[in-house]
Amino acid sequence: MESILRSTLRTVSPPATHWRARLARWLLNARTRRQLAALDERQLADAGISRSERLAEQEKPFWR
Repeated sequence: MESILRSTLRTVSPPATHWRARLARWLLNARTRRQLAALDERQLADAGISRSERLAEQEKPFWR
């Protein structure tokens, strides 16, 4: 029982952490989309990403 409570408490983060995690995710989204935009056709092909997939990803807002 104690181990269940401990593991549950670890998965529930305090409210202050939620906004930090969300901000970190948004920054990661923005950075990876900039990097994706910088890839040339050969690099896209190597990664298995089409131009339309890249465009669709770039058009998403940073919070998605």
